[in-house]
Amino acid sequence: MPASESDPHAPVDGLGPVRGDGPVDGLGPVRGDGPVDGLGPVCGDGPVDGHGPVYDLAVVGAGCAGLSGAVTAAELGLSVALLDASAQTGGQYYRHPAPALGAVRPEALHHDWSAFAELRRRQEASDITRLTGCHVWAVIREDGDLWAVHAVTGADGDGERPVRVRARALLLATGAYERQLPFPGWTLPGVVGAGGAQAMLKSGLVLPGRRIVVAGSGPLLLAVAASLAAAGARVPAVVEASGYLRYARHPRALAANPQKLAEAAVHGAELLRHGVRVRTRSAVTAVHGRDRVEAVTVSRLDREWRPAQGTGRHIECDALAVGFGLVPQIELAAGLGCAVRRTADGTSALVLDPLQETSVPGVWAAGETGGVGGAQLAREEGEMAGLAVAARLTGRSALVRSGRMRELRRRRARMRAFADVMAAAHAPGVGWTRWLADDTDVCRCEEVTAGRIREGVAGLGARDVRSVKLLTRAGMGWCQGRMCGAAVACLASGAEAPPPSAERRPLAVPVTLSALASLDEPRAGPEPRGR
Repeated sequence: MPASESDPHAPVDGLGPVRGDGPVDGLGPVRGDGPVDGLGPVCGDGPVDGHGPVYDLAVVGAGCAGLSGAVTAAELGLSVALLDASAQTGGQYYRHPAPALGAVRPEALHHDWSAFAELRRRQEASDITRLTGCHVWAVIREDGDLWAVHAVTGADGDGERPVRVRARALLLATGAYERQLPFPGWTLPGVVGAGGAQAMLKSGLVLPGRRIVVAGSGPLLLAVAASLAAAGARVPAVVEASGYLRYARHPRALAANPQKLAEAAVHGAELLRHGVRVRTRSAVTAVHGRDRVEAVTVSRLDREWRPAQGTGRHIECDALAVGFGLVPQIELAAGLGCAVRRTADGTSALVLDPLQETSVPGVWAAGETGGVGGAQLAREEGEMAGLAVAARLTGRSALVRSGRMRELRRRRARMRAFADVMAAAHAPGVGWTRWLADDTDVCRCEEVTAGRIREGVAGLGARDVRSVKLLTRAGMGWCQGRMCGAAVACLASGAEAPPPSAERRPLAVPVTLSALASLDEPRAGPEPRGR
């Protein structure tokens, strides 16, 4: 029997108990300190020597792309180290409950679970050295054309145990994070990221509320709303700031990707079955409540995302799941000087050659780092990168001329064309800043309001993100601008989408001084297995 408002603890379709009263930490999933799942060694538990072992390939990120690239390279005889911050493989897309929760059918909340299960089977059968709980903060080139991957351990990288993994080649599969655009009331408890709400359900079997509005822009909203409704939540509306008619302008891309249409049909049927209404060209422009979310205001938008006066409508709810697409996570690559490009929705992605190599020789990337395109594309690109690395390191150039590589390249071109259509269809309009009141917090970490940023631009002459940061501290908090960066950039430039940032940071994640001080004697990962 599915969970309902009267019985939020009822089991969901064999998954186990779903809780609708779990804690909410703002715009993201709740993270705990649970034990490692036993699938591999905890990062840093291997033997220590002066320099550590040297792998053929270090893969950062154990999601769809990283896992695919790692198993492909390992099966071709390379020694591979696979680093990830999580205790489980699968990344954000294939998040799943910890064994302690007793989920009977974790695949019930996923599309194409069989593809992940096969990758995980191949990984477990391989000699890949899997390093969990590793937060990679920098990658540097060492003497002799080796790459040194530096990481720290702990739930948030606060374990103060430095780790260094050295390898001849590097594959970055770091995925993406949610883009957020602020609005009045978005800091109230009960407001979570759309992807965060889905992560809470997939990994913790927890609902952020019982009556949840899903809002923002992008195809992720339909998947999130369908998952929440299937788990027993009441979803009064899906509020999409863009529309879906732009897809119809690209019939060739649609025809070449029928699986995307099939996915949309599945989500649409699920929403129809649960009576969920989809409101396009609309946005949540305010959240109301005292101690937590009690209602939202939904306003109609014009084509530039400007709210139309007099169109605001209140919808009662106790939670809001919101997100405006995904941003490629390329801090590590940017720190290495890899070239970036501007995507159709105003984010920055890596420039990659036909074999997934970046502009820095010896560094490959796959998945969302090259532009958001979904799990299937990530798997294909990961395999391409694994083949290319193996060809480079072993001298077997036939690998990149094989029929398999040609097929992968055809698939990649087809799916990348659809990804470009998707990005353009859901690109934020310039008028979204009209729903910001001057007292609306834009930078949550440093509590910098829209009014202070506007004052810095209009009164103090700031014209870019860096100037605004120096004048207001916006983006200087714990998240380092990941939450507010897009909003600050738009307010600073007044443009629909500012150009990609050329900023290079020496630290991709926060690192304690004690971890930096111990770099002279790094703790290395386990000895490489394989050839």
